[in-house]
Amino acid sequence: MIEYVPIIESPCVSICVMDEATGWCIGCGRTLDEIARWGETNQADRDAVTALLPARMEKLGQ
Repeated sequence: MIEYVPIIESPCVSICVMDEATGWCIGCGRTLDEIARWGETNQADRDAVTALLPARMEKLGQ
């Protein structure tokens, strides 16, 4: 039997470079901790992180 595994959407854009000053990825705006737990955490946590990303990306000039 094939088990259905839901696809978890991610803000990753495959530009995985960390900004040394902020600790945020310059591609998506997440921290290393946020990236590491993304696939294992709940939707509420992902939504909370996602809400922070536009402001972070603006601060990064992206």
